[in-house]
Amino acid sequence: MMVDLDYLKKIKLVSRPIGQRIVAIFLLHCNYRIFADVDIRIENIERIPRNENVIFAMNHTDRFNYWPFQYMLWRKRFPFTTVWVKGKYYGNALLAKGLDLCNLIPVPTMGYLVEEFYRKKCRKRLDRDVYRDIKDVVDGRFNGVESYPRAAKEVLRALGENFVDFVRSHYDLIMERVAELSRSALFEKDLNLIIFPEGTRGPQLGEGKTGLAQLALHTEKKIVPVGCNNSDTLYTGSLPFAKSGVIIYRVGEPLSVDDRLREFRIGEPFKLFSRESQEKYRRQFEQVTEIVMESINRLLDERYRRAFVGS
Repeated sequence: MMVDLDYLKKIKLVSRPIGQRIVAIFLLHCNYRIFADVDIRIENIERIPRNENVIFAMNHTDRFNYWPFQYMLWRKRFPFTTVWVKGKYYGNALLAKGLDLCNLIPVPTMGYLVEEFYRKKCRKRLDRDVYRDIKDVVDGRFNGVESYPRAAKEVLRALGENFVDFVRSHYDLIMERVAELSRSALFEKDLNLIIFPEGTRGPQLGEGKTGLAQLALHTEKKIVPVGCNNSDTLYTGSLPFAKSGVIIYRVGEPLSVDDRLREFRIGEPFKLFSRESQEKYRRQFEQVTEIVMESINRLLDERYRRAFVGS
């Protein structure tokens, strides 16, 4: 199963996703209350607005660290959520169906598309070193075909002479659909949106990607930073079952273009996730991202924190 434009066009978000309710009742409630003793605490929960939809920015310590948070929001009768997730999780058709029922938004990366198109064309996985070279070619980091590494040239020849232009344009269309789904969640479906700005998992907070900042400045929705602590000690593997213990979510002060982010407000319409807007407003996107990551960092226990320099 590949997450491409056709797949994304079929995704229909709903305000009360049946998949989330089934998971909450039959998996999480039984896990947290019957088969284990999971104490989930949300500190400063009053900072989460109830009268508007927001973007949660959370660190990503393990595969399931958004589940306890969603479960408690459901118990406290907050709006349901959707989550940006990696396209690679949709490789299994049955799992992909479950993720769709849970109201998630797959966000394929350029690297994911390169790997998937190669796998479909050549019936094998792309070598990691060659993959990095191909990714650099697609990102425009070489000056002309003659400067491409030899292995990259061979792979691109197999994929077709117009592959680079094709995958760039396909990615642009995919991100337009991700933007459409994200706006629909926040403005039409009464959903809050959870984004992991690091884009990958790890116990210590990493660097943030600018996608969240772009969405927040485009929609002018509040960003609510959330620090997740100790989930990785309960969810220790790939199975969706937590051990007994305590998970603490700390909610930070919301970040808004009406206050903390005022100086970064973009006073004109711009195309979300486009290369043009990323070049034109790079400073705003990067600085908002840095503020978000610093805000999350302050909400973490010492072992999850990283050192920041700057604003």
